[in-house]
Amino acid sequence: MLLPIGDENHDRKSFPFVNYLLIIVNILVFIFLQGFGYDIYFTYAYATIPAEILTGKDIVTDSQLIVDPILGESFELPGLQPTGIPVWFTLITAMFMHGGIGHLAGNMLYLWICGDNVEDRMGHFRYLLFYLLCGVLSGLCHVFTTFFLGHDLLIPCLGASGAISAVLAAYVVLFPRKRINFWFFFFIISVPAILAIGLWFVFQVSNGLGALGGEQAGGVAYAAHIGGFIVGLLFVNRFRRKIRKSRIRV
Repeated sequence: MLLPIGDENHDRKSFPFVNYLLIIVNILVFIFLQGFGYDIYFTYAYATIPAEILTGKDIVTDSQLIVDPILGESFELPGLQPTGIPVWFTLITAMFMHGGIGHLAGNMLYLWICGDNVEDRMGHFRYLLFYLLCGVLSGLCHVFTTFFLGHDLLIPCLGASGAISAVLAAYVVLFPRKRINFWFFFFIISVPAILAIGLWFVFQVSNGLGALGGEQAGGVAYAAHIGGFIVGLLFVNRFRRKIRKSRIRV
């Protein structure tokens, strides 16, 4: 299994406090507001619901009795909960929520590795705007893809994956030759960013195409990943700081 563990940071000039703040907020939301993922009521209130975004109306549904096919035990799954904010703002709140520890850990690992260098090149404020804007647009990609494919519009969508996909796109544009280190069994290998992230995007596209005929494959919103990556490619040069070359007189 390939597990990313770091990258080259020798050329980074600034402290990435915005990137670290984003990581901390994601972790705190998961622990204290989502109750380590067990507070389904909070999750169902502030996750992005495609039907709510399309109609602009808060939707509340009844709880359902679910039977575990393996254990044979039944449990009650709460329905969609009242949202205490305008429903369009869930495109932002959902960016700081996760479905489990693995979901959170994977996202934060990629953000920790790649976000600091992108922030250094964009600047703190521009990086924050880039992250939030691309996260919202990736959420909209998921909403409209769900609608056009005729999937269930009441399934909640959450996670920072769309915004982080945009960060990965920015990283590969700004640092295509920078090497990312991966742990592979008992070895550490270094792979150029353009290859590592390029293969990651191909994987997202192939799995996304495989999910066209049904619901989100494995509960993963690939449209948000792909959409986030594409908008990241489109916006990275608008947010990067211009490097002024000093004139040398001879």
